[in-house]
Amino acid sequence: MQIKIGTIYLKNKKLSKNGSYYFVRSAAIIAALILLQTLYFKFTAHPDSVHIFSKIGAEPYLRISSGIVELIISLMLLYPRTSLFGAILGIGVMLGAIGQHVFVLGIEVNNDGGSLFTLSLITFICCSLVLIIKRKSIVKSLSKK
Repeated sequence: MQIKIGTIYLKNKKLSKNGSYYFVRSAAIIAALILLQTLYFKFTAHPDSVHIFSKIGAEPYLRISSGIVELIISLMLLYPRTSLFGAILGIGVMLGAIGQHVFVLGIEVNNDGGSLFTLSLITFICCSLVLIIKRKSIVKSLSKK
């Protein structure tokens, strides 16, 4: 059974090419917005951000450099042609953030209720979805060479 909803076709609960495009774009935009939102805290030396990176032992260098890397990743995620590479980089950065929360900082930092950890998990999941759905383009680009 095929149901037509605008230009999105749902058949056996699989997303069509158009549906997967919007799903990937949504996941990439969500990840980019979360990354962009944290830049304010990193670049203005917000006390919470300074506390986190001081506890890691990399204040101010890692705070500023991770902010620059996250800015680049978010811009890559927003542009459809580079969103796959932004997702790959985003997964790596978020694995680092999740690892720091689990092994060094703790899930809850400065009584935030675990919101920073949750945002890093959401960003990781969104970047992973972009990678999973766009994985065929990796194979295509590698087979061209």
